Amino acid sequence: MKYTKHGIRATEESVNSVGPKIGKKISLIFVRLLLIAVIGAGIIGLAAGIGVFKGIIDSAPDIGNIDVTPKGFSTFIYDKEGNQTAKLVASDSNRIPVSWDMIPENLSNAFVAIEDERFYSHNGIDIKGILRAGVTAIKNRDLSQGASTITQQLLKNNVFTGWTEENSTIDKVKRKIQEQYLAIQLEKIMSKQDILLNYMNTINLGQNTLGVQAASKRYFNKDVYDLTLSECAVIASITQNPSKYNPISHPDKNNERREKTLRNMRDQGYISDAQFEEALNDDVYSRIQSYNDTAEDNNITSYFDDAVTEAVYADLIEMGYTDTQAYTLLYSGGLSIYSTQDPAIQRICNEVTSDPETYPENVRYQLDYNLSVEKANGDKENHSPEMFKSYFKQSNSKFNNLFDSPEEAYAAIEEYQNAVLSSDDNIIAESISITPQPQISLTVANQSTGEVVAMIGGRGTKEASRTLNRATSVSRQPGSTFKVVSTYAPALDSAGLTLATVFNDAPFNYASGTPVHNWYSGYRGINTIREGIAQSLNIVTVKCLTQIGPQLGYDYLLNFGFTTLESGKEINGKIYSDIQQSLALGGITNGVKNIELNAAYAAIANQGTYIKPRLYTKVVDHDGNVILDNTGTESRQVLKQTTAYLLTSAMEDVVTVGTGGSVNFGNMAIAGKTGTTSDYNDVWFSGYTPYYTATTWAGFDNNTKLSSSAEKNLAKTVWKKVMSRIHEDLPYEDFPVPGGLVSCAICTKSGKLPVPGLCDACIRTELFEEGTVPTESCDVHYAGTVCAYSLRPACETCPFKTEGVFELPLVEDPSLLSGSSLTDGTTGTVATPIVGEDGTVTYDNHCPHNALFMADPNAEAIINQQRAEMLQAQQALEALQAQMAAEAANN
Repeated sequence: MKYTKHGIRATEESVNSVGPKIGKKISLIFVRLLLIAVIGAGIIGLAAGIGVFKGIIDSAPDIGNIDVTPKGFSTFIYDKEGNQTAKLVASDSNRIPVSWDMIPENLSNAFVAIEDERFYSHNGIDIKGILRAGVTAIKNRDLSQGASTITQQLLKNNVFTGWTEENSTIDKVKRKIQEQYLAIQLEKIMSKQDILLNYMNTINLGQNTLGVQAASKRYFNKDVYDLTLSECAVIASITQNPSKYNPISHPDKNNERREKTLRNMRDQGYISDAQFEEALNDDVYSRIQSYNDTAEDNNITSYFDDAVTEAVYADLIEMGYTDTQAYTLLYSGGLSIYSTQDPAIQRICNEVTSDPETYPENVRYQLDYNLSVEKANGDKENHSPEMFKSYFKQSNSKFNNLFDSPEEAYAAIEEYQNAVLSSDDNIIAESISITPQPQISLTVANQSTGEVVAMIGGRGTKEASRTLNRATSVSRQPGSTFKVVSTYAPALDSAGLTLATVFNDAPFNYASGTPVHNWYSGYRGINTIREGIAQSLNIVTVKCLTQIGPQLGYDYLLNFGFTTLESGKEINGKIYSDIQQSLALGGITNGVKNIELNAAYAAIANQGTYIKPRLYTKVVDHDGNVILDNTGTESRQVLKQTTAYLLTSAMEDVVTVGTGGSVNFGNMAIAGKTGTTSDYNDVWFSGYTPYYTATTWAGFDNNTKLSSSAEKNLAKTVWKKVMSRIHEDLPYEDFPVPGGLVSCAICTKSGKLPVPGLCDACIRTELFEEGTVPTESCDVHYAGTVCAYSLRPACETCPFKTEGVFELPLVEDPSLLSGSSLTDGTTGTVATPIVGEDGTVTYDNHCPHNALFMADPNAEAIINQQRAEMLQAQQALEALQAQMAAEAANN
C-alpha cells in the first residue's frame, strides 16, 4: 500500500468513484436473482416431484379392490377310493393351497429369517433395508440388491404380475413406489399371519411348483406339515432365485443358502445351537435326489385320466363356458375331479397290457417321423410322415412304416436325412414316434351303473399327456360284434323274429350284386338265429337284416348310443350311408369307438337299459362348491328285458360252443361276441359277466392286416387275461332271468314245432318271449311223394316222383328272393312265386313239374336233361364214396 500523499488521494478517489459502486451493486443483484432462481427451481422441482409422486400413488390399484390371494391352482383327479391319480397344471398354476394350521412353525420362521427379518416389526416397508440397498447401489453401481419385504413380494407376485416385462428404470421405479405404498396400506387391513400365509402359498419354488405344499410334494414327496427343520430351510432358501437355488439341479448353491437360512434362524432366536447343528448336518440332498430319481413324471397323465379330462372339458362347454374359460378352469381352477376309476381293476389292466407275454412274439414297430429344416437361404422345409413313406416306397412298394426293431427305425431316419438334407441345412425341429404293433384298446365298465372302471388306450410307454387314446378317440370297423346290436337285437325286440327263426346259409348277394362271403369256406345250410350268433354266420346275419330292414337296425344303433354312424355323408362327391345291408357285418363309413361299443353291450348286460358311460361322479371347485354333478345316470330302455336275456343266452353259446370259446375262464357266467373284419384289419371281443362288461380291440394303427394266429386272437387273449383276474375273488353268479319267458321244443331246420318221427334228430328246447312261441308244425321235414330232382313235394304230373321221408328246401321270406343266387330250383331257399290276378304274390313249394310245365313243347327235352343231371350227380356221388372207402381201407 502507498502511504504517500498522492497514494492516499488516489485511494480516496477510488473509494468514492461511482463506477465500482455500480459494478458491485449489479453483481449483488445477480447473485440474489440467481439464488431466487435456484430456490424457485427447487420449489418447482419439489412441487413437480410431489406431483409425480402423487400421480404414481394415485395410479396405484385401490387397496380395496386388490386381491393378494393366489390366482391359479392345480386341478387334481381322484379315483373312486380317493387316491390322487393325476394333477392338471398350467404353467402358472402348480399350486396346492394350505391353511395356517398346516404350516410348520420352522417353515414360516425360515422365510422370515432369510427374506424379511424385521417382518413382524415394520409397517410394510423396511427403512433399514432400503438404506442398505441404497448404499450398496451407490458403492457397487448395482440396483439388484433387494430391499423388498415379504408384504411387497406378495404384492409383486399377485398384483403387479407384469413386473417381468418392465423395460425401463422408470417403469421399475414407478412399480416400486406403488408397491411400497400398497404394502403400507395392506398391512393396515390384513394381519401379518395372513400376509405370510398368502406369500407362502404364492411363491415360485422351482421345478414348476408354486407354494410350499407343491414344493414339499415335489422335493420330498410329503405334505408340508411333515417337513423337518432342515427341509424347511431348503424350501425357504429357494425363493430368492428358484433357478440358481434349485435343490435338484444346484444342490451346492441351495446348501450355501440353506446354511445362511439356518444361521439367521439361530441368530434371530428361532432355533437353538443344537437344532442348528443337527439340521446343518442333515444329508437332505440325498433324499431329494433319491426321490427325484424314482418319482414319476406327474405331467404325463394316464389314458383314463385323459378321458376324464376330455369329459369334464366337454361338460363345461355344455354348461356355457367358452373354450378358453373351460381350459382355464380345468388347468388353473384348483378343481377336484372324482373319477369312476377302480384302482384294483385298473392295476390289473395295466399289468396285463404291459406284460410282453400277452402279445405275439414278433413285435413290429411303427414309425411316425416329422422333420422341419431351415435351408441356407432361410426358407423353411417340412417333411411329413407321408413324405418319409413315399421315399422308401420308391425302392420297396410294400413299405408301410413298420420295422422289426426301434434300431431299424432309427437307421431308416438316418438314411432319410442323408438323402434329403444338404450340408447347409439346419434341423430346427424333429418329432419321432415309435410305437409297438399291433396296438390294443380296452374299456371295462360296471353295466349296472354305467361307470367306466378301467381303460387302456394303447400299448407301450405313454410319452405325453392327452395323446392318442384308442379307447375313446379312434374309430375302427367293428366287424362281427355289430351283428348282435345292428341285426339280432332289433330282430328279436320288434321285428317278430325269435332265436328259433331259421335262415339258409347258402349263396346270397347284396342288393348291389356283390356276394356275401362267410369267414369259413362253403356253406352250412339251415341255421337258427341262435346258431347264427354262436357261430357268427355272415350270410344268416345279412339275410336277417335284409328281412327286417336296414333302417330298423340303424335306428336301434342310434339308440344304443353310437355317435359315428352316417345317414348320408358326402365324401369326394359321393354320398355314403350306413343304412344298408353291410351294416349287419359292421361295414360302416367311420367305424366305432371302443367305449361306445362297450356301452352298447353293457346295455344288453343291464337287462336292456342303456346308461351313458360315466368317467367321473362330480367336480368340486377351489372353494368346495360342486360345479358338475354327474352322480345321476343318463339312461333309457333300448331293449325289452326279455330280448336282452335272449341275446345273453345266445351269446353264452358263443363262449361255450361258439367262436369265443377261448375267452372262457370257467368260474363265472360269461356272454359275449367275437368281432373280425373280413380282411383281418381289426379284431374285437365284447363280453360281459353279471358284474362287468369289457371290450377289447387289436389291430395295426396303419391298418396292416393281422397275419399270425396270435395276432388274430389278441383281442380275446387280452379280454380273458383281464377279466379272469378281475373275477378271481368274486362269487359265481348267473345272469338274472326276467319274467315273461317260456321254453318250447322246436325243430332246428324249420324253427317250428317238431313233427313226431320226422324231426327227432333236430329237436332242441328254445327260449321264447311269451306270445312268440311257434304254432305251425315243421314244413322242412316231409313224408310223402317228393320230386327226386328238386327235392320238393311232387306235383301230380312230376316224372320223378318218389316216396319217402325228405328234408325239403327252406321257404324263406320273399324279401330274400332277389339276393338269392340259387336260381336253378335244385336247392333254392325260396319257393316259386305265383302272381295272382289281383297282383298279389304267393309262393308254391311244390316242384316245377306242374301242368303248366308239362304243356311246354320243350318239356320232354328239359326232363331228359334233368334226368341226365341226376344220373351224373349219382355217378359222382358213387365215385366219391368209392374213393373214401379206399382211403379208409389204406389207413
